[in-house]
Amino acid sequence: MNTPAHSDSQIELFRHTLATLAYRAGKALRNAPDTFAAFHGGEGLRTPEEILAHMGDLFDWALSIAKGKQAWQNSKPLLWEKEVERFFAALQSFDDFLASAAAVEAPLEKLFQGPVADALTHVGQLAILRRAAGAAVKGENYYKAEITVGRVGADQASPKLEF
Repeated sequence: MNTPAHSDSQIELFRHTLATLAYRAGKALRNAPDTFAAFHGGEGLRTPEEILAHMGDLFDWALSIAKGKQAWQNSKPLLWEKEVERFFAALQSFDDFLASAAAVEAPLEKLFQGPVADALTHVGQLAILRRAAGAAVKGENYYKAEITVGRVGADQASPKLEF
């Protein structure tokens, strides 16, 4: 399936991480108020739309690294709905590549510690900004969540146990 350095079980766990990220990002992005995209949390902080544009850039970058042709871009944020679509499309493209027979031209550990861990941090920032904007996301027992390898789009399972 992939280079000898990446076992099928490593790829599956990595893809499960991406599905987990998609689930949590979906929760932070779903039903955000119209004013959330431009919410300003404080001096020197990115707005949610800037964070989300950066997250899309992270997965475009991750895919370029995985293909062995690293390329970075700083995208100007789109309208919120389009930026949400772009983020999930970039995540889907990266996951599709990992699921293919193509060789992954980078260590999975590096892909995790770079773009994936960065995106996980940004999901947390979005959740905190939702609370600060007066539109908190409900807590959830994520251990019970229905997270499936390959499900990395905006269409996620309903929460099993929110509080």
